[in-house]
Amino acid sequence: MIDHARDLASVQDATERLLTAVGKLDNAAVTDQSRLPGWTRGHILAHLARNADALVNVFEGRPMYASAETRDADIERDAPRPLDVQVTDVRDTAARFQRTAAEPADWSRTVELRNGVTDSASRVPFRRWVEVELHHVDLGIGHELEDLPAEFVEREIEFLAQRFSGHPDVPPARLTDGTHAWDTGREAEEPAVTVTGGRADLLGWLAGRRDGSALTVAGGSLPALPPL
Repeated sequence: MIDHARDLASVQDATERLLTAVGKLDNAAVTDQSRLPGWTRGHILAHLARNADALVNVFEGRPMYASAETRDADIERDAPRPLDVQVTDVRDTAARFQRTAAEPADWSRTVELRNGVTDSASRVPFRRWVEVELHHVDLGIGHELEDLPAEFVEREIEFLAQRFSGHPDVPPARLTDGTHAWDTGREAEEPAVTVTGGRADLLGWLAGRRDGSALTVAGGSLPALPPL
């Protein structure tokens, strides 16, 4: 069961961890390449700030972004800013997100995200949690998938497995860490491939952060996953 209040607290904790880590950088480090192709660390920080603004829009019934082009242009505009400006922007927009989410609301209502995707308002805090945790790793400043909270890792594996469930381009697959299993891919018209590995490696593969080479595959080859 989704607990939006608990997820909001987790978002706040994750944001503070990220801001503390980023605060130890300097202006030169912010302009360095991140782990995301084509993005500096400044791009990631700008994206996190603009994403918080976008989710405030979602809560308040406005389009998440004016357009895909506007979203991309805003990130490009803000990416070169100095460290102190980046940190202040991430902190201020995160606080605005928390204040908006704290207002009385119908958490069972359906909201619209990017590209026509809809979801329950109660799941939006978890989606923000995903942004903060994974992009902290993407910064490449010493925070790894293995450092993520265990609850988050399990829930994000489940979320991504569900996302690819029924996808026509993903063969049937059973993912397991040896103690827990998740099913994904299209309907089982053929024997499922079994993908085994540690949770950090499973999450890294599902989220497009690792190539899956650390995983063990039985019954076929490692499925190629579409981009998120």
